[in-house]
Amino acid sequence: MRRVVSLLLGAALLCGHGAFCRRVVSGQKLCFADFKHLCYKMAYFHDLSSRVSFQEARLACESEAGVLLSLENEAEQKLIESMLQNLTKPGTGISDGDFWIGLWRNGDGHTSGACPDLYQWSDGSSSQYRNWYTDEPSCGSEKCVVMYHQPTANPGLGGPYLYQWNDDRCNMKHNYICKYEPEINPTAPVEKPYLTNQPGDTHQNVVVTEAGIIPNLIYVVIPTIPLLLLILVAFGTCCFQMLHKRKARRNSIKDSPPLSSECLAESLNSNLVHMMVSVIPCHVQNNSCFFNL
Repeated sequence: MRRVVSLLLGAALLCGHGAFCRRVVSGQKLCFADFKHLCYKMAYFHDLSSRVSFQEARLACESEAGVLLSLENEAEQKLIESMLQNLTKPGTGISDGDFWIGLWRNGDGHTSGACPDLYQWSDGSSSQYRNWYTDEPSCGSEKCVVMYHQPTANPGLGGPYLYQWNDDRCNMKHNYICKYEPEINPTAPVEKPYLTNQPGDTHQNVVVTEAGIIPNLIYVVIPTIPLLLLILVAFGTCCFQMLHKRKARRNSIKDSPPLSSECLAESLNSNLVHMMVSVIPCHVQNNSCFFNL
């Protein structure tokens, strides 16, 4: 009972106060300040090519000591719905995109009667809570489960395609939600925590700790590696050409023959006579120049 009340309180904190709603951001881990409650992370990708399969989502959560989301009861379902509502509020640019949860089926289950009973949680949870959309699961080759998140889609027979569950092929690309155990006595946290409640709030403070920064940086850095290599090659080629030209210029100056002493003397005499003619005035008579000394 205490667990249910705690989850309902978390949902109220998410939607009841605008201070926290501003803090729900994709790729951040959301935790309660007392470190006694579960933590969650919404991984939403604007770029469709960056979305992942069920197994990739599962491994991504486990790489951060978490699991792909399992849901214990309706209260936890409402808490996740509240987080998604704040994540996709107007102005964030986040729109349609389903989220993988940790429910999957290991078996064919073509018969409609046996199929729903074959689904299990990837983290080993024994929860029997289900929130299927109308006429789901459809079974067949669809063995992994997503939480619908298509706010711009026209409603179907079961209403809007929001927050209810649908089975899908496990190799399809979607967003995902991770779940983490309570952070009891955290030591040397890498994340930067901050309180989201404004001064004067009487409710329990909520801490949002930034997580998943390094994986996101990888998506940015890896595509730029070819460009960096191209710049380095161009820079190296330019430097080599400059050094080659400078070396050739020095060799040409070094290899030029020096002027002989006779050549220098003749050049000096010629220049001296030219200077005298230009400086000392003369008058011309019978095609001869007579200097006035």
